[in-house]
Amino acid sequence: MGVAAAKSVANKKDLTGWRILQILTWLIGFGIFFCLVFYPSIGVILFWNILIPVAPLLIVLAVGVWRNVCPLASVNLLPRHFGFSKGRIMSASTQAKLGLISVLLLYFIVPLRHAVFNTNGHATAWLLFGMTITGLIMGTQFEWKSAWCSTLCPIHPVERLYGNNVLGAVKNAHCAECMNCVLPCPDSTPNMNPRVVKRSGYASVSGLLITGGLPGFVWGWFHVPDQHAFHSPMSFLGVYEMPVLGLAVTLSLYTILLQSKLIKESWLVRIFATAAVSCYYWYRIPSLLGFGIYTGDGMLFDAHGIIAEWIVSLLPVVFTLFFIYFLLIRKPNKKSWLIRPAFALRSRAAS
Repeated sequence: MGVAAAKSVANKKDLTGWRILQILTWLIGFGIFFCLVFYPSIGVILFWNILIPVAPLLIVLAVGVWRNVCPLASVNLLPRHFGFSKGRIMSASTQAKLGLISVLLLYFIVPLRHAVFNTNGHATAWLLFGMTITGLIMGTQFEWKSAWCSTLCPIHPVERLYGNNVLGAVKNAHCAECMNCVLPCPDSTPNMNPRVVKRSGYASVSGLLITGGLPGFVWGWFHVPDQHAFHSPMSFLGVYEMPVLGLAVTLSLYTILLQSKLIKESWLVRIFATAAVSCYYWYRIPSLLGFGIYTGDGMLFDAHGIIAEWIVSLLPVVFTLFFIYFLLIRKPNKKSWLIRPAFALRSRAAS
């Protein structure tokens, strides 16, 4: 057996575990989608109150693991894996524009949870279906993760912000070769964050919006109750009032600090990332256990009489201290999310 053939066999064996995990997470994802369609009340709990609360912690610790097994990514990358993608290289300008759209999509969709998705399993199913089909169609045209995972996916800006000091890099379970489809590649750039790319105005604005705006946006989001009925268009738009206000406050603060140069930008990114994820769990943990600001909203189970209230109050403090250590005190280890595969020997023109 030649050296190249031996390496190919070894690589396939290395990916066996990842393929099993991808299949398992896809089955779990399909199971949740099935419940959203046919058992919507159960599907809402499984998706919004179990899967989504776990995601930020996973992204902080090992976003590369999530990038390898995300069910949406596995479906969106099928055209490339099975060889029927045109494999066009997306231009840097298009990447930057889609990156900004992904941030705006995040800020548009999340408040709609209070208006629709938190209480409507069918609407959540349509949301997931729409994102999957969009990514799949893009995957038939563009190379690897430039089609969705590293540009238009509304979760990707959060990955860039939270995942800037991961535990370590893991093997890339999707890209067999590096085609330079995204520059810089978020998977292979050490300590990737939203402010790394500033070559265009679109990239600069998207970086500012997600880094400076997310902490306040998260705070504002938790100060809006789930709505079960709307009496006017203004009452519907009310779900955006507090998140947008919070976003504006922390974005202004970030911009002032950035311009003052009192704190290095790399530290500012880490501080605001820590604030965003800490704020999320500060409110999310109590709400999961029935101790949230709005009774019943986002509740996984009612822990009254089961868990002492002081313990529920202590858990967010513990999580906050952990994130302060992990993202601020712990020295950045210069690790990327995934190990970059070998560069391809051929090149393609940008679309």
